Amino acid sequence: MKNILVLCTGNSCRSQILHGYLQQLLGSQTTVYSAGIETHGLNPRAVRVMAEDGVDISHHTSNHVDEYAAVPFDLIITVCDHANEVCPVFPATARRLHHSFPDPAKATGSEEVVLAEFRRVRDQLKAYAQQLA
Repeated sequence: MKNILVLCTGNSCRSQILHGYLQQLLGSQTTVYSAGIETHGLNPRAVRVMAEDGVDISHHTSNHVDEYAAVPFDLIITVCDHANEVCPVFPATARRLHHSFPDPAKATGSEEVVLAEFRRVRDQLKAYAQQLA
């Protein structure tokens, strides 16, 4: 595979985390992109929990899926139900996978509780990335 797109609603947490792990696991053989149906900005907690696991996503940007309309994707992965339902049509050559993960940005409580949820979802996304790689 040459081009992979990870798609989520806001391209702030889940898609960014999976993007980071896939890029790390697949290296230079694949270009990984992430985008959202909307753009909510890169979530600083996602950056933090990824750094705890040795993956730097601080340079990532929150991109809108329309920015990649001309990219010939081999694989499109949706990581939330909303993105799966409203995903734009891409060329039929792109294989699609869907797996819905909880949105850690919706976690409430103390900073410790919220970060625990980010770590839990991060670990789920890491396991998924390892299955794909």
